[in-house]
Amino acid sequence: MAEAHETRPPSAGAGAGRDADEREEGEIADDDSGHAPPQPNLPAAPHPLEHAWTFWFDNPQGKAKQVAWGSSIRPIHTFSTVEDFWSLYNNINHPSKLVVGADFHCFKNKIEPKWEDPICANGGKWTISCGRAKSDTMWLHTLLAMIGEQFDCGDEICGAVVSVRGKQERIAIWTKNAANEAAQLSIGRQWKEFLDYKDSIGFIVHDDAKKMDKGLKNRYTV
Repeated sequence: MAEAHETRPPSAGAGAGRDADEREEGEIADDDSGHAPPQPNLPAAPHPLEHAWTFWFDNPQGKAKQVAWGSSIRPIHTFSTVEDFWSLYNNINHPSKLVVGADFHCFKNKIEPKWEDPICANGGKWTISCGRAKSDTMWLHTLLAMIGEQFDCGDEICGAVVSVRGKQERIAIWTKNAANEAAQLSIGRQWKEFLDYKDSIGFIVHDDAKKMDKGLKNRYTV
């Protein structure tokens, strides 16, 4: 009668059933835990903005030299993602820290903050005024509304500027087409809502402002 032999199932892997001392050099033990190997932490993808924007600074020291208007304005940096914006904003002086006479602009890329720029030439601006060192929050909320495309007529917007003067600070939104009354009124009303601003604000046409007329009147008011 044939002698019965004990049979054993084949191992599930090359290293199964062997102690660590018995494995050949370089052999990896089977992982029977069922857990996937840990994945490296990847950086989060940046959040792109609909438009790229450029910060510009108009140095008051340049203005004092009586050079041609607009020649003292210099681009600072262009950003196109949410992350780039906050990186810049958190490392630049806010309006309350700027010297008197300074103008700080944020315009869509490729648009210069000058009347002579072809995209700005036929436009105008809405302006809000406040006391010294009071504009920081309104400036930030204006920037977020612009770059976040919260205006219904955002395509009409060229950019914004905060101007620091001796007794007050002014924030203005520049637009493309002053003759587009519906778009200008929409921008003015929404801006006031975003800032919770209760006083009336006026819209000045750039062509009128060039005349330096002391009797300059608002084209629109909201």
